[in-house]
Amino acid sequence: MASEGDIRVLIVLDLLLSAAFGTIVVWGLSLLGVLAFSIRTVALAALVVAAITYLAVLR
Repeated sequence: MASEGDIRVLIVLDLLLSAAFGTIVVWGLSLLGVLAFSIRTVALAALVVAAITYLAVLR
């Protein structure tokens, strides 16, 4: 009998890891001059990654 775990913990981990990944991607794109590095772009990238992850894995 395996426990599925608490969904709140999974969502928090998803948001934290998505924020880290979004920061790295936006930072890399800003080095290339493709995108400006700002809190708004990092937050948008993190939300997009979190939503994709949620739909692909957690649903």
